[in-house]
Amino acid sequence: MSGPPLGFLDSAGARAGATVPLTWFLLIVSIAVCLVVGSLLLKAVWRPSLAVPAGATVSRSRGGTRLIYGGLAVTIVLLVVALGWTMTALGQVAHMPRRPQLEIDVTAHQWWWQADYNGSIPEERFTTANEIHIPVGARVLLRLHGGDVIHSFWVPKLTGKTDVIPGQVNLAWMEADAPGVYRGQCSEYCGLQHAHMAFQVVADAPDRFAEWRRGQLQTAPPPHTAGQARGLALVEYRCSLCHTVRGTEAGATVGPDLTHLMSRRQIAAGTLPNTRGSLAGWIEDPAGSKPGAMMPPQQLNGQDLQALVSYLETLK
Repeated sequence: MSGPPLGFLDSAGARAGATVPLTWFLLIVSIAVCLVVGSLLLKAVWRPSLAVPAGATVSRSRGGTRLIYGGLAVTIVLLVVALGWTMTALGQVAHMPRRPQLEIDVTAHQWWWQADYNGSIPEERFTTANEIHIPVGARVLLRLHGGDVIHSFWVPKLTGKTDVIPGQVNLAWMEADAPGVYRGQCSEYCGLQHAHMAFQVVADAPDRFAEWRRGQLQTAPPPHTAGQARGLALVEYRCSLCHTVRGTEAGATVGPDLTHLMSRRQIAAGTLPNTRGSLAGWIEDPAGSKPGAMMPPQQLNGQDLQALVSYLETLK
């Protein structure tokens, strides 16, 4: 991924690519209009005033009339072009793929993203959070669900904004032209941590995506040390109230699925890097990094915290 994380003046996929030329056109026209209007205002301000004798008749300027009609004609042409181009782009991006190669149900929560990958049988389905993997060149259908308040799904280099509304399923799609990591963001104000409700779309080559998917279908590995066993016990006793770790007694769905937590680049919906230190700090005091976060502080002693983190680090 190159350029700004949320840059929208270039694209990496077909859906975003339909709107980028229109964006550049409107941007250039807007700048040109500002320059022309500004120059005319400056000319009017600095033009010497003419004294008109009493009783004199002021004649109409042909040059001024031509300028008005010419400006009106140019404006009409530009507006018609913009309208036609906009309707064409809307038609391109609104058309859902009839046979998508991948379907994902995305649910927005305060303040994280849940991604449910579908399959023809239950054994092929799994859930992850805040990191969506897709194969390069595949058209991906997204079914967007609202978990609490109105959010908006946006990956500017791959797809435009689509509202995520509770009680309603909205559809969107995206396609990546090349491997990369593309940042997504909630673009509808949804509460205190709206700015910290990000996610990543990882576009993999088809073979790497298939490998990642096979890994996600696996259950959590058993602990190998006494410390990891203690950590698993803490997960099943404390974390199981909100989280799922497949292959253990933890099976709640209030918070993100942790089965493959360490395969993700970030935690807390893009707020922190997924490192041992960040993970320990997040467990102890989520509100310290993300005020208003729904996860309560765990208040573990040092030994238990290290054991819990040691176990979580095995969830790859």
